[in-house]
Amino acid sequence: MLYLKVVFFVVTIGVSCLSFSQPLTDKVVAITDGDTFKMLTADSTLVKVRLANIDCPEKKQPFSAKAKEFTSDAIFGKSVTINVVKSDRYNRYISNVTYNDTLSLCHELVKNGYAWHFVKYSKDSTLQALEEEARKDKKGLWQDPNAIAPWEWRSRKKKKKP
Repeated sequence: MLYLKVVFFVVTIGVSCLSFSQPLTDKVVAITDGDTFKMLTADSTLVKVRLANIDCPEKKQPFSAKAKEFTSDAIFGKSVTINVVKSDRYNRYISNVTYNDTLSLCHELVKNGYAWHFVKYSKDSTLQALEEEARKDKKGLWQDPNAIAPWEWRSRKKKKKP
């Protein structure tokens, strides 16, 4: 049993080092929500990926299903390229994702009104401009004048817990 744990650890570290040094291009096999998915690497490792610099609505928020549908239509079953920024406490690769050779999934989600630019973690002026344009055009979640950012939604939920 210890041997298997050591092998798993070594493989995980190896994949992590590889991922941080160069882009990974592999097939998307599951969509968790608008900004999170799973991909299967060439060596059959299942990798969890969380999009960098944006935040999509939480599961019970308005437009959550639309964001997930947009992501699914864009990348499910397709080969995507991820550029890993870092790994988080949930063992997800925080990444910038390219699909159809040139499209940025983060940019497309924000441009179509299915995600916020996550300014707490990003100073990307392109994402900010895309969000401002989507707001102005009332695209996606911006149809709701009282749209609540996911980080505020999560914070409110935590405060309600006993």
